[in-house]
Amino acid sequence: MGNFKGHALPGTFFFILGIWWTTKCILKYAFKKHKRTSYLDSKVLFHRVEILEGIIIAGMALTGMLGEQFIPGGPHLTLYDYKEGQWVQLLGWHHFTMYFFFGLLGVTNILCSTIRSLPASFTKLMLANALFVEGFVFYNHTHGREMLDIFVHKLLVLVIFLTGLIAFLELFILTNITVELLRISFFLLQGSWFWQIGFVLYPPSGGPAWDLVDHDNVMFLTICFCWHYAIAIIIIGAIYAFVTWLVKSRFKRFCPSEVGLLKNAEREQESEEEM
Repeated sequence: MGNFKGHALPGTFFFILGIWWTTKCILKYAFKKHKRTSYLDSKVLFHRVEILEGIIIAGMALTGMLGEQFIPGGPHLTLYDYKEGQWVQLLGWHHFTMYFFFGLLGVTNILCSTIRSLPASFTKLMLANALFVEGFVFYNHTHGREMLDIFVHKLLVLVIFLTGLIAFLELFILTNITVELLRISFFLLQGSWFWQIGFVLYPPSGGPAWDLVDHDNVMFLTICFCWHYAIAIIIIGAIYAFVTWLVKSRFKRFCPSEVGLLKNAEREQESEEEM
């Protein structure tokens, strides 16, 4: 991750997840609000989507893990060089560990969607675990670095721990769109802030380098961090407006009897989600 692409990859990963979770969350809310039945709001459909989501998360995490290990100069699965008597690319192993726990999140998502005896809440628990591990890794990631480098990572750690705390609280709160969207807004912020860190520390295409010891840059990035969060809120608001409008217009066309749904299966799925 010691380059621009290394920060753009997780940034894109988290931002895509945030956009998708926003859309899914608002879709579920809009369907429940209208209390209509169609294939689009079928629990069976959302059940299949959860499986696909788990596969995509696991795939993204695997891509990050392989990228950290096998890029030129990477550790190539070597943790300690006994000949040289030193650790090998520990920062790369930090990033590998972060991706690994998000890979576990994807696998947990798949298992909870395919094995009915597993409560769906395991997915939220694994999400909280992945975020706490990510925060812990990045908290111990900047020893001996310049002031601005440390500052941008401190802001990243702050938003990671906030996201993890909200994800953990969701274990004890029944489905609440406000809490869920709050957690998602921090996910979007985390994604865009990874990109910002990449631009600050590794300007692409030979862009102007940032002075890493200039306090004015710290002050600007403090404001910039708030702007990033404002953009995340605006994105969620735009998606909310579009999705609710789309659902209203589609419900006028769809007939509830278009697709025969298995009500018993849906009730079982709902009970699993409550668990």
